[in-house]
Amino acid sequence: MEEVCLNSEPVFDMVDEYEGDGEGEGDCSAVEHDDETGSKHSKKEPPLPTIGLEFDSFDEAYDFYNIYAKEQGFGIRVSNSWFRTKKKERYRAKLSCSSAGFKKKSEANNPRPETRTGCPAMVVIRLVDSKRWRIVEVELEHNHQVSPQIKRFYKSHKKMILAARKARLPAEPVTEIHTIKLYRTAAKDAVSNGFSNVSEREGIHQPDHSKHLELKEGDAYAVYNFFCRMKLTNPNFFYLMDFDDNGLLKNVFWADARSRAAYGYFSDTVAIDTTCLTNKYELPLISFVGVNHHGQSVLLGCGFLGHKSVEYFVWIFRAWLKCMLGHQPQVIVTDQCKSLQIAASEVFPKARHCFCLWYIMQRVPEKLGGLRGFEEIKRQLNKAVYNSLKIIEFETSWTEMIKKHGLGDNKWLQTLYEERKQWVPVYLKDTFFAGMIPIRENESLNAFFDGYVHKHTSFKEFVDKYDLALYRKHLKEATADVQSKNSSFELKTRCNFEVQLSKAYTKEIFDKFQSEVEGMYSCFNTRQVTANGPIITYIVKERVETEGNEKEVRSYEVLFETNQVDIRCICSLFNYKGYLCRHALNVLNYNGVEEVPSRYILRRWCKDFKFQHVDLGSTDIDVYGPVYRRSHFHNCAVPIVEGGAQSEERYKIALHELQELLNKFNLVDDS
Repeated sequence: MEEVCLNSEPVFDMVDEYEGDGEGEGDCSAVEHDDETGSKHSKKEPPLPTIGLEFDSFDEAYDFYNIYAKEQGFGIRVSNSWFRTKKKERYRAKLSCSSAGFKKKSEANNPRPETRTGCPAMVVIRLVDSKRWRIVEVELEHNHQVSPQIKRFYKSHKKMILAARKARLPAEPVTEIHTIKLYRTAAKDAVSNGFSNVSEREGIHQPDHSKHLELKEGDAYAVYNFFCRMKLTNPNFFYLMDFDDNGLLKNVFWADARSRAAYGYFSDTVAIDTTCLTNKYELPLISFVGVNHHGQSVLLGCGFLGHKSVEYFVWIFRAWLKCMLGHQPQVIVTDQCKSLQIAASEVFPKARHCFCLWYIMQRVPEKLGGLRGFEEIKRQLNKAVYNSLKIIEFETSWTEMIKKHGLGDNKWLQTLYEERKQWVPVYLKDTFFAGMIPIRENESLNAFFDGYVHKHTSFKEFVDKYDLALYRKHLKEATADVQSKNSSFELKTRCNFEVQLSKAYTKEIFDKFQSEVEGMYSCFNTRQVTANGPIITYIVKERVETEGNEKEVRSYEVLFETNQVDIRCICSLFNYKGYLCRHALNVLNYNGVEEVPSRYILRRWCKDFKFQHVDLGSTDIDVYGPVYRRSHFHNCAVPIVEGGAQSEERYKIALHELQELLNKFNLVDDS
């Protein structure tokens, strides 16, 4: 990121330039530059307007183009603006040369002469992620003479001149430096710090230049001190640093003892959070996050990435895997990113790689907001994604949306459709997510370090806040442990399922399950439709709320196997969240089953789950004692148990080896 300082010519708010797109805005004046104010100051020349440049506000984008125009010798105006009708929020604008278009014909006797030429020079800017403005179209060529040597100023430059005059008065010194943050395009980033936006999504090859972490004054010392302190106070602290041939720091990874222990408990589903990289924060933070027995986010390690490329992702993934003793997760959830996807398939070949639905849906306004009929497109997209119970329903809804709104050429939607099996819930019903992805339109996600990291957080600030962030997270978990262990939960129904699970689940998970028990009463007309031996298919109807608080009746197909008391609902809530849905509970109740089968009570949600393990984050643990050995041995055995259960052949091999091991134990005891 490059900062262009406008200290010599402060640019003040230019409200009169933004409000209207009227006829008089583009008129230029024949007044020449005053030598006092028009003299050139020594300053760094701003870059050319380029597609991909981003700004923190509309004003910054306007100021940037206005300064460029002044340097080139032309004026600008806002020729078009697009607003969202409900919020009256500007989301797109066209900044044109002041000679763009033509004036309306005047009926006056002596009309003013035409000064416009229909000039095509312009930039189009668009709101991205509801907070940044990005240049999406550029035309630099004019159809009239433009020269910095022509000493003429335009209306858009008026307040720049006044501000410069005011700055030269000794009685009123400039007290504020107006800075424009310029986020450069991929081609330029490849030569600097490499936080490019995603030419990688389209698979564009980046030049192979050495990238490294851009540490400011005090950052390196702060990071070094942080690692030294953690290593002294946290014996099981792990970190790795990656340097280039010139000794420059490229990547950093670390995980404290609590994170390493947490992965022993909660290694099933892991989210790799690259929000800071995607949104081009100054802090290139990447976090590995799991879900604990309360449904809370738990940190499993984090690091700083010097460049958003395959090579750098591979390094940090391998560092994390080494830290976790080579134990791969079953499922990883990431943002859409081609280089990240390639790296993940290389380092985690056995894991199911999925894209985070919430991140994708958050981009809908940015990607589709400028289209005609956006609200209807968004409604149909949400319906296809969230309401489809069968693949054919999704395919039909998607096709209808594309055809109705003529979206066949939309590149972003084309990419989403090609990768639909990695993010659309209906394709992920066989994947366990531990509640890590939202499956309903009103669900949301918060990053682990949300509230501790902002766009301009420095390395030093982050390591200073790291301990505080983790302390608060651990305190929240400990408080939930105490509440779950010592509190009696309020029962809202007379259903045996509710009583049974109130003794097993943690409070947070029980509250979610309880809402499913209550939801049984919104289900009706449960009926058997087919029977194939012990497998019976039921249809359960439910009244669900739709848009505008209206009610709609939906039918859910539930399979029930009578011999083993296996049950599966088409909504697949058990795989998404880890507890049975109201439709499955309704069918169990219909068949006289009074308790939820044990296979559907996941131990990871139970209140005593972590009490059977040792918290390796405690400094009071004797690493040579039996308590530590038991916990460490358990963590090492988890991959054997999981691997042995994957197939009949693996199961027999593991069972045979375990029996041989027990025989050796007996021989040792006898001797």
